[in-house]
Amino acid sequence: MLRITALLRAASFTALESNGSTIIRAFTKRYICTALRPVRCELPAAPVASLTAAKLQPPPTVRHYAKGKDKKKDKKGAAAKVQINEEQLGDLIDLAGLRTQMEKSLVAMKDDYVKNLSLRSTTGSIETLRITYEGKDYQLQELGQVVRKNPKTLVVNLVAFPQTIPVVLQAIQRSGMNLNPQQDGTTLFIPVPKVTREHREGLAKNAKVLFIKCRDRIKDAQNQSIKKLKKQSNVSEDEAFQAQAQITAIADGFVKEAEKLMELKQAELLGDK
Repeated sequence: MLRITALLRAASFTALESNGSTIIRAFTKRYICTALRPVRCELPAAPVASLTAAKLQPPPTVRHYAKGKDKKKDKKGAAAKVQINEEQLGDLIDLAGLRTQMEKSLVAMKDDYVKNLSLRSTTGSIETLRITYEGKDYQLQELGQVVRKNPKTLVVNLVAFPQTIPVVLQAIQRSGMNLNPQQDGTTLFIPVPKVTREHREGLAKNAKVLFIKCRDRIKDAQNQSIKKLKKQSNVSEDEAFQAQAQITAIADGFVKEAEKLMELKQAELLGDK
């Protein structure tokens, strides 16, 4: 009896052991398969109708508004054109005399450019230099003798009119030729400067100085003519205003012509032409 009981216990233990191994193997296999299974990230599907509407919806329109004109710039940039009525203006002022006076200022500027603004100072430009003494105008050759001592020096002998030496020195220095005379008694020695970039720039600046003088003469003639016009009692206010605008337009035309000459001369002196 005891032997039969022992055999039954052994058989039960063996079966239990066999079942345990089977369970463990099954659990392990299921765990590994679960761990190796790919994970899917599923998002909630968007409604088809909303996607279609998004595709069909047109892009937002951008409106570009035109900028308004800057009235200040227009007024400042574009000058009003003045129509000159020669016949009407000639009845109010001496139009021919006004044009002649302005033309003389322009011609004087051209002469100054030719005589005084040269890269090489010549004896002729010094001889014809205008000298104002005691209210009268003279050429330097009328007051003294001009000689070229050597290529680098000019000599002016003023022994005949020594009293004119101060005004002659001043005229040479202000001639625009970039000259610096040295006085020795009644004789002036004028070193001729080398043609350097600095010398060219100095002559170009003097070209502008001569232009400003010409412009001022033209404006003086303009102002004198306007003053005479205002003194006339038989001219209405509207006629005086129109005539004044026409006189100013004529003067501006001469000034523009002088400015063009200055620009051409500066380009020539600086070597830009």
